Amino acid sequence: MQKNNIIEIKDLDFSYENNVPVLENVNLSFRELESACIVGPNGGGKSTLLYLLLGLLKPARGSIRVFGKPPVEARPDIGYMPQYINLDQDFPICVSEVVLMGRLRDGFWGAYSRKDREVAMEAMTEMSVEHLAKRHFSELSGGQRQRVLIARALTCNPKLLLLDEPTANVDPGMQEQFYETLYELNQRMAILTVSHDLGFVSDKIDSVICVNRTVQVHPTNALDGNVITDMYGYDVNLIRHDYRCDHEHKPGGCGHA
Repeated sequence: MQKNNIIEIKDLDFSYENNVPVLENVNLSFRELESACIVGPNGGGKSTLLYLLLGLLKPARGSIRVFGKPPVEARPDIGYMPQYINLDQDFPICVSEVVLMGRLRDGFWGAYSRKDREVAMEAMTEMSVEHLAKRHFSELSGGQRQRVLIARALTCNPKLLLLDEPTANVDPGMQEQFYETLYELNQRMAILTVSHDLGFVSDKIDSVICVNRTVQVHPTNALDGNVITDMYGYDVNLIRHDYRCDHEHKPGGCGHA
């Protein structure tokens, strides 16, 4: 069955107030139930592209539509997980309250409803943090905080999940479990992540969106040393999660660039 496009970007340019181009001539489409990772060097425009999709920024030229609407109008169908480093980690708020914030909406006034609390608990259970509901957010480990923030994003029952650096504070030993969680979520929603870490490129991700002022999309299995060098301008190491190393490093073993 053919999948519909949920993101359509055409001929997009964006600059900040200094008029230095950040993104130029961006054309991008993204389908329902697709998964992709936005990668690229610092300052290349990764976060800017994410903010444009959220409607927090407006393009200088071109058009952007999410679910056929301007991004601001599409927000009710978008779940967003920010980098937790941007949050006040010492603010005295418990996990359940953080997750309930995902139920906030325009015109909200008063206490959360029973339905709000049920949805929040379901999201916490899905992300395996329900036992932390009464703990202060500031007491959690990096990986636990990431799961709480994803639970918050899930409370709006999104069709599109945007994740900003989702493995930045996840221990290496927990990353494979994290990929499995994203794979399960991807069965019912599209997932778009932003990462500076090329190690995030996994066999569970359909494509890689390379951003360095311009945007190029590659299937995950086509990401090789030439693509990385073109994007970063120099050689970098790449760990591919769809490879397994054997002791003799035979073909089909370790992948690297």
